[in-house]
Amino acid sequence: MFKRFRSMPATAMAAALGCALMMSAAPAGAKEKKEKDKKEESGKGGGISVSKGFIPAAKKMEEASKAKDAAALQAALAEGQASATTPDDKYLAGFYQLQLGILNKDQAVQSQGLDAMLDTGVTPAENAATYNFFSGNFAYGAKDYAKAVKRLEAAKAAGSTEAQLPLLLMDSYLQQGQIDQGLAIAKAGIEASRAAGQRPSDELYVRPIQALQKANRNPEALDLMTLRMRDYNQPQVWRQTLFILLQQTGENKEIALDTLRLMRATKSMLQRPEYSEYAALATEAALPGEVVALVAEGKASKVIPTPDANFDGIAKTQGERAGDEESTLTAYAAKPSTQSNPKVAGATGDALVSYRRYADAVPLYKAAIAAGGDKELWTYRMGVAQALAGDAAGAKASFAQVTGPRKRLADLWVIKIDGGAAPAPAAAPATGS
Repeated sequence: MFKRFRSMPATAMAAALGCALMMSAAPAGAKEKKEKDKKEESGKGGGISVSKGFIPAAKKMEEASKAKDAAALQAALAEGQASATTPDDKYLAGFYQLQLGILNKDQAVQSQGLDAMLDTGVTPAENAATYNFFSGNFAYGAKDYAKAVKRLEAAKAAGSTEAQLPLLLMDSYLQQGQIDQGLAIAKAGIEASRAAGQRPSDELYVRPIQALQKANRNPEALDLMTLRMRDYNQPQVWRQTLFILLQQTGENKEIALDTLRLMRATKSMLQRPEYSEYAALATEAALPGEVVALVAEGKASKVIPTPDANFDGIAKTQGERAGDEESTLTAYAAKPSTQSNPKVAGATGDALVSYRRYADAVPLYKAAIAAGGDKELWTYRMGVAQALAGDAAGAKASFAQVTGPRKRLADLWVIKIDGGAAPAPAAAPATGS
Protein backbone atom coordinates (compact mmCIF):
# COMPACT_ATOMS: atom_id res chain seq x y z
CA MET A 1 0.00 0.00 0.00
CA PHE A 2 1.12 3.53 -0.66
CA LYS A 3 1.37 5.94 2.19
CA ARG A 4 0.25 9.44 1.32
CA PHE A 5 3.26 11.60 1.93
CA ARG A 6 2.73 14.54 4.22
CA SER A 7 2.98 18.20 3.54
CA MET A 8 5.42 20.18 5.68
CA PRO A 9 4.48 20.22 9.40
CA ALA A 10 2.76 23.42 10.51
CA THR A 11 5.40 24.12 13.15
CA ALA A 12 8.19 24.04 10.58
CA MET A 13 6.21 26.25 8.24
CA ALA A 14 5.43 28.73 10.98
CA ALA A 15 9.09 29.11 11.81
CA ALA A 16 10.07 29.59 8.18
CA LEU A 17 7.23 31.94 7.37
CA GLY A 18 7.67 33.98 10.52
CA CYS A 19 11.31 34.66 9.67
CA ALA A 20 10.80 35.25 5.97
CA LEU A 21 7.87 37.58 6.36
CA MET A 22 9.23 39.62 9.22
CA MET A 23 12.22 40.54 7.11
CA SER A 24 10.12 41.93 4.30
CA ALA A 25 6.89 43.41 5.55
CA ALA A 26 7.49 45.90 8.34
CA PRO A 27 4.99 48.82 8.22
CA ALA A 28 6.28 51.58 6.00
CA GLY A 29 3.43 54.06 6.36
CA ALA A 30 5.34 56.23 8.78
CA LYS A 31 8.34 56.61 6.48
CA GLU A 32 9.06 60.07 5.24
CA LYS A 33 7.79 60.91 1.78
CA LYS A 34 11.31 61.73 0.65
CA GLU A 35 12.46 58.19 1.42
CA LYS A 36 9.41 56.76 -0.30
CA ASP A 37 10.01 58.82 -3.43
CA LYS A 38 13.64 57.75 -3.50
CA LYS A 39 12.62 54.08 -3.45
CA GLU A 40 10.02 54.57 -6.12
CA GLU A 41 12.50 56.37 -8.33
CA SER A 42 15.04 53.60 -7.91
CA GLY A 43 12.54 51.12 -9.30
CA LYS A 44 13.40 48.56 -6.63
CA GLY A 45 10.06 48.65 -4.82
CA GLY A 46 11.76 47.79 -1.56
CA GLY A 47 8.98 48.45 1.01
CA ILE A 48 5.27 48.35 1.80
CA SER A 49 3.79 51.85 1.81
CA VAL A 50 0.37 52.01 3.46
CA SER A 51 -2.35 54.66 3.21
CA LYS A 52 -2.72 57.37 5.83
CA GLY A 53 -6.00 56.01 7.13
CA PHE A 54 -4.46 52.57 7.68
CA ILE A 55 -1.52 53.75 9.80
CA PRO A 56 -3.25 53.58 13.23
CA ALA A 57 -4.34 49.97 12.70
CA ALA A 58 -0.93 49.06 11.26
CA LYS A 59 0.82 50.32 14.39
CA LYS A 60 -1.56 48.40 16.65
CA MET A 61 -1.04 45.19 14.69
CA GLU A 62 2.73 45.64 14.77
CA GLU A 63 2.78 46.23 18.55
CA ALA A 64 0.46 43.29 19.27
CA SER A 65 2.50 40.99 17.05
CA LYS A 66 5.79 41.97 18.70
CA ALA A 67 4.20 41.36 22.11
CA LYS A 68 2.79 38.07 20.89
CA ASP A 69 -0.60 39.14 22.24
CA ALA A 70 -3.05 37.12 20.16
CA ALA A 71 -6.18 38.80 21.57
CA ALA A 72 -4.83 42.30 20.91
CA LEU A 73 -3.70 41.26 17.45
CA GLN A 74 -7.14 39.85 16.67
CA ALA A 75 -8.76 43.15 17.61
CA ALA A 76 -6.22 45.22 15.70
CA LEU A 77 -6.56 42.96 12.68
CA ALA A 78 -10.32 43.46 12.58
CA GLU A 79 -9.71 47.21 12.58
CA GLY A 80 -7.02 46.88 9.93
CA GLN A 81 -9.11 44.76 7.58
CA ALA A 82 -11.92 47.31 7.83
CA SER A 83 -9.66 50.26 7.05
CA ALA A 84 -7.50 48.66 4.36
CA THR A 85 -8.11 50.34 1.02
CA THR A 86 -4.95 49.92 -1.05
CA PRO A 87 -3.14 46.74 -2.15
CA ASP A 88 -0.31 47.60 0.28
CA ASP A 89 -2.82 47.99 3.13
CA LYS A 90 -4.38 44.62 2.32
CA TYR A 91 -0.98 43.02 1.96
CA LEU A 92 0.02 44.13 5.45
CA ALA A 93 -3.33 43.06 6.90
CA GLY A 94 -2.77 39.64 5.33
CA PHE A 95 0.68 39.50 6.87
CA TYR A 96 -0.68 40.08 10.37
CA GLN A 97 -3.48 37.61 9.76
CA LEU A 98 -0.75 35.09 9.08
CA GLN A 99 1.01 36.09 12.31
CA LEU A 100 -2.25 35.60 14.20
CA GLY A 101 -2.58 32.13 12.71
CA ILE A 102 0.97 31.32 13.77
CA LEU A 103 0.37 32.55 17.33
CA ASN A 104 -2.83 30.51 17.61
CA LYS A 105 -1.44 27.54 15.66
CA ASP A 106 -4.46 27.89 13.39
CA GLN A 107 -3.54 26.62 9.94
CA ALA A 108 -6.73 27.88 8.33
CA VAL A 109 -6.00 31.44 9.44
CA GLN A 110 -2.39 31.12 8.29
CA SER A 111 -3.61 30.03 4.87
CA GLN A 112 -6.08 32.91 4.69
CA GLY A 113 -3.34 35.37 5.54
CA LEU A 114 -1.06 34.06 2.82
CA ASP A 115 -3.86 34.20 0.28
CA ALA A 116 -4.68 37.77 1.26
CA MET A 117 -1.05 38.75 0.72
CA LEU A 118 -0.62 36.95 -2.60
CA ASP A 119 -3.93 38.17 -4.01
CA THR A 120 -2.88 41.83 -3.65
CA GLY A 121 -0.32 41.44 -6.41
CA VAL A 122 2.32 43.41 -4.47
CA THR A 123 4.28 40.49 -3.04
CA PRO A 124 8.00 41.34 -3.29
CA ALA A 125 9.68 39.26 -5.97
CA GLU A 126 12.23 37.89 -3.51
CA ASN A 127 9.41 36.44 -1.39
CA ALA A 128 7.10 35.14 -4.10
CA ALA A 129 8.65 31.66 -4.10
CA THR A 130 8.35 31.25 -0.33
CA TYR A 131 4.82 32.57 0.00
CA ASN A 132 3.45 30.63 -2.93
CA PHE A 133 5.11 27.42 -1.78
CA PHE A 134 3.60 27.58 1.70
CA SER A 135 0.19 28.60 0.35
CA GLY A 136 0.36 25.59 -1.98
CA ASN A 137 1.49 23.41 0.89
CA PHE A 138 -1.54 24.45 2.94
CA ALA A 139 -3.84 23.82 -0.02
CA TYR A 140 -2.35 20.38 -0.55
CA GLY A 141 -2.89 19.52 3.11
CA ALA A 142 -6.52 20.62 2.75
CA LYS A 143 -6.86 18.46 -0.42
CA ASP A 144 -7.61 21.55 -2.49
CA TYR A 145 -5.43 20.25 -5.31
CA ALA A 146 -6.45 22.79 -7.95
CA LYS A 147 -5.35 25.64 -5.68
CA ALA A 148 -2.23 23.70 -4.72
CA VAL A 149 -1.26 23.42 -8.39
CA LYS A 150 -1.78 27.16 -8.94
CA ARG A 151 0.36 28.16 -5.96
CA LEU A 152 3.05 25.55 -6.41
CA GLU A 153 3.44 26.34 -10.10
CA ALA A 154 3.84 30.00 -9.12
CA ALA A 155 6.45 29.02 -6.53
CA LYS A 156 8.29 26.98 -9.14
CA ALA A 157 8.22 29.87 -11.61
CA ALA A 158 9.58 32.16 -8.90
CA GLY A 159 12.55 29.85 -8.39
CA SER A 160 11.58 27.94 -5.25
CA THR A 161 14.17 25.40 -4.14
CA GLU A 162 11.98 23.68 -1.57
CA ALA A 163 12.73 19.95 -1.67
CA GLN A 164 9.05 19.06 -1.24
CA LEU A 165 7.82 21.17 -4.14
CA PRO A 166 8.14 18.55 -6.94
CA LEU A 167 6.46 15.94 -4.75
CA LEU A 168 3.53 18.16 -3.77
CA LEU A 169 3.05 19.53 -7.27
CA MET A 170 3.29 16.08 -8.87
CA ASP A 171 0.74 14.59 -6.50
CA SER A 172 -1.60 17.57 -6.79
CA TYR A 173 -1.79 16.90 -10.53
CA LEU A 174 -2.18 13.15 -10.03
CA GLN A 175 -4.95 13.60 -7.47
CA GLN A 176 -6.93 15.48 -10.11
CA GLY A 177 -6.40 12.76 -12.70
CA GLN A 178 -3.92 14.88 -14.67
CA ILE A 179 -1.48 12.01 -15.10
CA ASP A 180 0.59 13.43 -17.94
CA GLN A 181 1.28 16.65 -16.04
CA GLY A 182 2.12 14.76 -12.87
CA LEU A 183 4.37 12.37 -14.77
CA ALA A 184 6.23 15.26 -16.40
CA ILE A 185 6.86 16.88 -13.01
CA ALA A 186 8.04 13.54 -11.61
CA LYS A 187 10.48 12.88 -14.44
CA ALA A 188 11.88 16.40 -14.27
CA GLY A 189 12.34 16.08 -10.52
CA ILE A 190 14.01 12.68 -10.89
CA GLU A 191 16.52 13.90 -13.46
CA ALA A 192 17.20 17.12 -11.52
CA SER A 193 18.05 15.10 -8.42
CA ARG A 194 20.27 12.73 -10.36
CA ALA A 195 22.03 15.64 -12.08
CA ALA A 196 22.76 17.09 -8.64
CA GLY A 197 24.28 13.80 -7.53
CA GLN A 198 21.35 12.99 -5.24
CA ARG A 199 19.03 10.01 -5.16
CA PRO A 200 15.48 11.09 -6.10
CA SER A 201 12.69 10.59 -3.62
CA ASP A 202 11.05 7.23 -4.21
CA GLU A 203 7.69 9.01 -4.18
CA LEU A 204 8.61 10.54 -7.54
CA TYR A 205 8.49 7.01 -8.90
CA VAL A 206 5.84 5.18 -6.92
CA ARG A 207 3.04 7.75 -7.05
CA PRO A 208 3.03 8.06 -10.87
CA ILE A 209 3.45 4.30 -11.20
CA GLN A 210 0.32 3.81 -9.13
CA ALA A 211 -1.60 6.36 -11.21
CA LEU A 212 -0.47 4.79 -14.49
CA GLN A 213 -1.44 1.31 -13.32
CA LYS A 214 -4.85 2.57 -12.22
CA ALA A 215 -5.34 4.09 -15.67
CA ASN A 216 -4.29 0.78 -17.33
CA ARG A 217 -1.25 2.47 -18.86
CA ASN A 218 0.89 -0.51 -17.94
CA PRO A 219 3.72 -0.12 -20.49
CA GLU A 220 4.37 3.40 -19.21
CA ALA A 221 4.19 2.16 -15.64
CA LEU A 222 6.80 -0.45 -16.43
CA ASP A 223 8.98 2.16 -18.13
CA LEU A 224 9.00 4.15 -14.89
CA MET A 225 9.51 1.03 -12.79
CA THR A 226 12.53 0.22 -14.95
CA LEU A 227 13.95 3.70 -14.36
CA ARG A 228 13.27 3.29 -10.65
CA MET A 229 15.69 0.39 -10.50
CA ARG A 230 18.58 2.79 -11.17
CA ASP A 231 18.04 4.35 -7.77
CA TYR A 232 16.26 1.67 -5.73
CA ASN A 233 17.85 -1.67 -6.51
CA GLN A 234 17.05 -3.59 -3.36
CA PRO A 235 15.52 -7.06 -3.79
CA GLN A 236 11.98 -6.08 -2.82
CA VAL A 237 11.85 -3.42 -5.52
CA TRP A 238 13.31 -5.78 -8.13
CA ARG A 239 10.63 -8.29 -7.22
CA GLN A 240 7.85 -5.72 -7.65
CA THR A 241 8.96 -4.99 -11.20
CA LEU A 242 9.75 -8.55 -12.24
CA PHE A 243 6.55 -9.89 -10.69
CA ILE A 244 4.55 -7.68 -13.06
CA LEU A 245 6.66 -8.78 -16.01
CA LEU A 246 6.12 -12.39 -14.99
CA GLN A 247 2.34 -11.91 -15.07
CA GLN A 248 2.60 -10.59 -18.63
CA THR A 249 4.51 -13.54 -20.07
CA GLY A 250 1.29 -15.48 -20.63
CA GLU A 251 2.01 -18.86 -22.17
CA ASN A 252 5.56 -17.98 -23.21
CA LYS A 253 7.48 -20.30 -20.92
CA GLU A 254 10.91 -19.28 -22.24
CA ILE A 255 10.40 -15.62 -21.36
CA ALA A 256 8.93 -16.61 -18.00
CA LEU A 257 12.07 -18.62 -17.30
CA ASP A 258 14.27 -15.70 -18.37
CA THR A 259 12.31 -13.40 -16.04
CA LEU A 260 12.73 -15.77 -13.11
CA ARG A 261 16.44 -16.04 -13.85
CA LEU A 262 16.80 -12.27 -13.52
CA MET A 263 14.80 -12.44 -10.31
CA ARG A 264 17.26 -15.05 -9.06
CA ALA A 265 20.28 -13.00 -10.17
CA THR A 266 19.00 -9.96 -8.27
CA LYS A 267 18.24 -12.04 -5.17
CA SER A 268 14.61 -10.99 -5.41
CA MET A 269 13.03 -14.45 -5.25
CA LEU A 270 11.41 -13.82 -1.91
CA GLN A 271 8.46 -16.19 -1.90
CA ARG A 272 7.98 -19.93 -2.31
CA PRO A 273 5.72 -19.81 -5.43
CA GLU A 274 8.53 -18.22 -7.44
CA TYR A 275 10.85 -21.13 -6.65
CA SER A 276 8.09 -23.57 -7.49
CA GLU A 277 7.41 -22.03 -10.92
CA TYR A 278 11.13 -21.67 -11.69
CA ALA A 279 11.78 -25.33 -10.78
CA ALA A 280 8.90 -26.49 -12.98
CA LEU A 281 10.06 -24.45 -15.98
CA ALA A 282 13.71 -25.47 -15.64
CA THR A 283 12.66 -29.12 -15.29
CA GLU A 284 10.60 -28.86 -18.48
CA ALA A 285 13.57 -27.24 -20.23
CA ALA A 286 15.73 -30.24 -19.26
CA LEU A 287 18.08 -28.28 -17.00
CA PRO A 288 18.40 -30.55 -13.95
CA GLY A 289 21.59 -28.91 -12.72
CA GLU A 290 19.84 -25.53 -12.59
CA VAL A 291 16.96 -27.00 -10.61
CA VAL A 292 19.26 -28.57 -8.01
CA ALA A 293 21.17 -25.30 -7.59
CA LEU A 294 17.91 -23.35 -7.35
CA VAL A 295 16.52 -25.51 -4.56
CA ALA A 296 19.81 -25.24 -2.66
CA GLU A 297 19.66 -21.43 -2.90
CA GLY A 298 16.05 -21.40 -1.73
CA LYS A 299 16.98 -23.39 1.33
CA ALA A 300 20.00 -21.18 2.03
CA SER A 301 17.80 -18.08 1.94
CA LYS A 302 15.22 -19.77 4.20
CA VAL A 303 12.43 -19.23 1.65
CA ILE A 304 12.30 -23.03 1.30
CA PRO A 305 12.30 -24.66 4.74
CA THR A 306 14.35 -27.66 5.75
CA PRO A 307 13.00 -30.26 5.44
CA ASP A 308 10.49 -29.67 2.64
CA ALA A 309 8.99 -32.82 1.17
CA ASN A 310 8.08 -31.28 -2.19
CA PHE A 311 11.38 -29.50 -2.93
CA ASP A 312 13.45 -32.26 -1.40
CA GLY A 313 11.82 -34.67 -3.82
CA ILE A 314 12.43 -32.32 -6.76
CA ALA A 315 16.10 -31.91 -5.84
CA LYS A 316 16.57 -35.68 -5.51
CA THR A 317 14.92 -36.48 -8.86
CA GLN A 318 16.72 -33.73 -10.75
CA GLY A 319 20.03 -34.60 -9.13
CA GLU A 320 19.67 -38.15 -10.43
CA ARG A 321 18.84 -36.86 -13.91
CA ALA A 322 21.85 -34.57 -13.93
CA GLY A 323 24.16 -37.47 -13.27
CA ASP A 324 27.49 -36.74 -14.90
CA GLU A 325 26.01 -34.31 -17.44
CA GLU A 326 28.36 -31.47 -16.56
CA SER A 327 31.49 -33.57 -17.11
CA THR A 328 30.37 -34.45 -20.64
CA LEU A 329 29.36 -30.96 -21.71
CA THR A 330 32.83 -29.76 -22.73
CA ALA A 331 33.31 -32.48 -25.32
CA TYR A 332 29.70 -32.23 -26.54
CA ALA A 333 29.95 -28.47 -26.96
CA ALA A 334 33.03 -28.81 -29.17
CA LYS A 335 31.39 -31.13 -31.71
CA PRO A 336 30.73 -29.59 -35.14
CA SER A 337 27.32 -31.24 -35.15
CA THR A 338 26.46 -29.37 -31.95
CA GLN A 339 27.61 -25.98 -33.21
CA SER A 340 26.01 -26.29 -36.64
CA ASN A 341 22.54 -26.95 -35.26
CA PRO A 342 21.13 -23.70 -33.84
CA LYS A 343 18.72 -25.32 -31.38
CA VAL A 344 21.30 -27.80 -30.12
CA ALA A 345 24.01 -25.14 -29.84
CA GLY A 346 21.71 -22.81 -27.92
CA ALA A 347 20.45 -25.57 -25.63
CA THR A 348 24.04 -26.58 -24.89
CA GLY A 349 24.80 -22.96 -23.99
CA ASP A 350 21.82 -23.02 -21.63
CA ALA A 351 23.13 -26.21 -20.03
CA LEU A 352 26.55 -24.66 -19.48
CA VAL A 353 24.95 -21.58 -17.88
CA SER A 354 22.93 -23.84 -15.59
CA TYR A 355 26.22 -25.16 -14.19
CA ARG A 356 27.57 -21.59 -13.85
CA ARG A 357 29.99 -22.07 -16.76
CA TYR A 358 29.05 -18.70 -18.15
CA ALA A 359 32.12 -17.90 -20.24
CA ASP A 360 32.01 -21.36 -21.83
CA ALA A 361 28.40 -20.78 -22.90
CA VAL A 362 29.13 -17.63 -24.94
CA PRO A 363 30.67 -19.42 -27.98
CA LEU A 364 27.68 -21.77 -28.11
CA TYR A 365 25.25 -18.88 -28.27
CA LYS A 366 27.33 -17.26 -31.00
CA ALA A 367 27.25 -20.55 -32.90
CA ALA A 368 23.47 -20.75 -32.53
CA ILE A 369 23.11 -17.25 -33.99
CA ALA A 370 25.58 -17.95 -36.81
CA ALA A 371 23.70 -21.14 -37.71
CA GLY A 372 20.49 -19.16 -38.24
CA GLY A 373 18.86 -19.65 -34.85
CA ASP A 374 16.49 -17.29 -33.03
CA LYS A 375 18.72 -14.21 -32.93
CA GLU A 376 16.72 -12.36 -30.27
CA LEU A 377 16.62 -15.36 -27.93
CA TRP A 378 20.24 -16.38 -28.22
CA THR A 379 21.60 -12.82 -28.25
CA TYR A 380 19.71 -12.09 -25.05
CA ARG A 381 20.91 -15.26 -23.35
CA MET A 382 24.45 -14.59 -24.53
CA GLY A 383 24.20 -11.18 -22.86
CA VAL A 384 23.09 -12.85 -19.63
CA ALA A 385 26.01 -15.29 -19.79
CA GLN A 386 28.43 -12.42 -20.43
CA ALA A 387 27.00 -10.40 -17.55
CA LEU A 388 27.28 -13.34 -15.15
CA ALA A 389 30.83 -13.98 -16.38
CA GLY A 390 31.79 -10.40 -15.52
CA ASP A 391 32.06 -9.16 -19.12
CA ALA A 392 30.06 -5.96 -18.65
CA ALA A 393 31.01 -4.39 -21.97
CA GLY A 394 30.20 -7.53 -23.93
CA ALA A 395 26.91 -7.97 -22.11
CA LYS A 396 25.84 -4.39 -22.81
CA ALA A 397 26.72 -4.78 -26.47
CA SER A 398 24.58 -7.92 -26.67
CA PHE A 399 21.65 -6.42 -24.79
CA ALA A 400 21.73 -3.36 -27.07
CA GLN A 401 20.82 -5.68 -29.98
CA VAL A 402 17.72 -7.05 -28.25
CA THR A 403 14.64 -5.34 -29.67
CA GLY A 404 11.93 -7.97 -29.30
CA PRO A 405 9.86 -9.17 -26.33
CA ARG A 406 12.96 -9.45 -24.12
CA LYS A 407 13.96 -5.81 -24.55
CA ARG A 408 12.70 -4.76 -21.13
CA LEU A 409 14.54 -7.65 -19.50
CA ALA A 410 17.66 -6.59 -21.42
CA ASP A 411 17.27 -3.01 -20.15
CA LEU A 412 16.93 -4.28 -16.58
CA TRP A 413 20.05 -6.40 -16.96
CA VAL A 414 21.96 -3.28 -18.02
CA ILE A 415 20.73 -1.51 -14.89
CA LYS A 416 21.86 -4.47 -12.81
CA ILE A 417 25.28 -4.37 -14.47
CA ASP A 418 25.60 -0.66 -13.74
CA GLY A 419 24.88 -1.37 -10.09
CA GLY A 420 22.28 1.30 -9.37
CA ALA A 421 22.22 2.98 -5.96
CA ALA A 422 23.32 1.44 -2.69
CA PRO A 423 20.56 -0.60 -1.03
CA ALA A 424 18.17 1.47 1.06
CA PRO A 425 15.33 0.62 3.45
CA ALA A 426 12.50 -1.18 1.67
CA ALA A 427 10.37 1.18 -0.38
CA ALA A 428 6.60 1.25 -0.63
CA PRO A 429 5.37 -1.54 -2.92
CA ALA A 430 4.36 -0.53 -6.42
CA THR A 431 1.87 -3.36 -6.72
CA GLY A 432 -0.39 -5.38 -4.51
CA SER A 433 1.63 -8.54 -5.10
